[in-house]
Amino acid sequence: MVIRVSMPKIGEVASEGTIVSWLKNEGDRVEKDEPLCIVEVEKVTIEIRSPCAGTLSKVLVPEGKSVPVDGSVATVVELRDT
Repeated sequence: MVIRVSMPKIGEVASEGTIVSWLKNEGDRVEKDEPLCIVEVEKVTIEIRSPCAGTLSKVLVPEGKSVPVDGSVATVVELRDT
């Protein structure tokens, strides 16, 4: 299953964040809650973490670009137990 990774709401007035750097590359294996990227919101940096274990399938927002709150930043293909 493909899981959407979105820009979280930080603070009361922030409407967007800027991707500072990606910590993982497309195709990398990720664990649940593992940091995927660093985002700057109103001069505060936060990590966006993987919502599940799997593979980072697609980076949708490159470094240096902004994304609105709840906008998609990446997708992760969830690892299924077999």
